Amino acid sequence: MTTTPSGAGDRLVQVGTIIFFIGALATLVTVAPLFLGTDPFPSVAYAVCMLMGLGFLVAAAGVVRSVWKSSPKRAATR
Repeated sequence: MTTTPSGAGDRLVQVGTIIFFIGALATLVTVAPLFLGTDPFPSVAYAVCMLMGLGFLVAAAGVVRSVWKSSPKRAATR
């Protein structure tokens, strides 16, 4: 069995995915009081929801980095 080597942006994609899911979980928890009729969470909870967008940007940067490093034009100059 062979393993493929990690690409240039694989770690960024993994970290971005984790950050995204933390933000998604925070979004679900923050929106829940609206449906349950309870008191809303403080503003800090809404700020944690922004991790969802940050995770998306980190993962997208990993994809762009992988594509950039594996482009044929860059491979020819090595």
